[in-house]
Amino acid sequence: MSSWNPDTPAPRAMPHGTLQTATERLRPKPQLTFWEIWTMSFGFLGIQFGFALQNANVSRIFETLGAKVENIPILWIAAPVTGLVVQPIVGYFSDRTWSRLGRRRPYFLGGAILASLALIVMPNSPVLWVAAGMLWIMDASINISMEPFRAFVGDNLAAAQRTIGFAMQSFFIGIGAVVASALPWLLTRGFAVANTAPQGMIPASVRLSFYLGAAVFFLAVLWTVLRSKEYSPEEMASFIENQKKEESAVRHRTAEAYAANGRRHLLVGAALVVVGALLSLWLARERADQVIILSAGLGVVGLLLMLAGVMQRAGRYANGFVTIVNDFQDMPRTMKQLAWVQFFSWFALFSMWIYTTPAVTAHLYHTTDTSSLAYNEGANWVGVCFAVYSGVAALVAFGLPVLARWTNRRITHAICLVLGAVGLLSIFVITQPRWLLGSMVGIGIAWASILAMPYAILTGSLPPSKMGYYMGVFNYFIVIPQIVAAAVLGFIVGRFFAGEAIYALLIGGVSLVLAAALTLRVTDEDDAPAAA
Repeated sequence: MSSWNPDTPAPRAMPHGTLQTATERLRPKPQLTFWEIWTMSFGFLGIQFGFALQNANVSRIFETLGAKVENIPILWIAAPVTGLVVQPIVGYFSDRTWSRLGRRRPYFLGGAILASLALIVMPNSPVLWVAAGMLWIMDASINISMEPFRAFVGDNLAAAQRTIGFAMQSFFIGIGAVVASALPWLLTRGFAVANTAPQGMIPASVRLSFYLGAAVFFLAVLWTVLRSKEYSPEEMASFIENQKKEESAVRHRTAEAYAANGRRHLLVGAALVVVGALLSLWLARERADQVIILSAGLGVVGLLLMLAGVMQRAGRYANGFVTIVNDFQDMPRTMKQLAWVQFFSWFALFSMWIYTTPAVTAHLYHTTDTSSLAYNEGANWVGVCFAVYSGVAALVAFGLPVLARWTNRRITHAICLVLGAVGLLSIFVITQPRWLLGSMVGIGIAWASILAMPYAILTGSLPPSKMGYYMGVFNYFIVIPQIVAAAVLGFIVGRFFAGEAIYALLIGGVSLVLAAALTLRVTDEDDAPAAA
């Protein structure tokens, strides 16, 4: 594997590898066929298999191993915290490496291997703390595969094909989630696999589902790794649209500019450390376990910013760490606008994933006994509901480019988020489990758009040489709301709603409405609906 520095543009090259002269014309990025886009997106089938099994079953595993409802969010928090560190590092290095497998594909494969192993171990966790640790490892591994896939679309597709490219990913995400979410129910109904187990034991239907998920994850990603291709750094530099974005994104910092950044990072870092300490003092008596993680996270980020500030003030800015910090500061305007949309969208999703099982089993099946038949029937029905919203997402995915052509990407995304809010809010008034399927339609439409539209809008504003890094940073705005949800939802539900999980779903619905409103303020750099 070789490395190259995207901050120094690669020599322009024609497809056959010969260097261009200054007078030769740059070429447009080639249009890929439907089946080429299909192949490069197929690995997402496996990635979503892993995520869907995690989202539909981990709270169930935690409850089975003895977790209380109000403590479930804190058990989820370690996994997204890992993403804050892992994602930009993976993106940074994937921008700078080239091997026989290419630029992004080595990361697909490495993440798939680790995630598949974690899926096998997770349902065999003997105690709660082991399950929490495996969630940490599993979530980090899945994200190692997932975020380079996002950059992969930006690398390979021209602007006119990006909406269909991300919609294709949404399609495979939907298909994978349908099957994975319903697996325990299918194994129980179709193959008579045991769906109950003694107190503190994971049912066989859940364990077998995770084993099958590990195999699907690895094989689907392997298909994309072996059957797709990537453009070399020289080829990437030869595309017209890439050259324009690189020129507009170039930052020529002087020593004085680095010193100014250093002062700024010192001040912001110190402020974060102070805020973390004050937060710890303010809520320590209420939720000490959650506050410790939140304040520690703020403190670590603050200390890292202070370190970057000290290094720049001392003239030590020619290194990857300082580059990562400064590139974060220089993120494009569109990315900053989308950050708020992502925050409220994923806060709502995380609320749903954490609380749907305890909300449905308590609200509609009238039990919190994890060893009872009613509880496990309710938990399986949640899996079916998750499969339905994922199936809706798969069906809707290819309608998104059509709606975007009629309106634009921003309006399309706002409409879908509002429909998702209606679906999530409606759960509060439902009295029969089967009626949940109607709620899942709205949630599925929102899910399809969340997986496609923000990325289609974002990619048009990113310099190709830093695509992986910024896609990794964009994951912050998925991870941070997860951390916030995990830190505050348990406290809110326990303190203000007497532990009734259904109210967390109401909070999620309101969050989607806010995300829809903020979407209308986003600038789409391509400024035109994408064509398939």
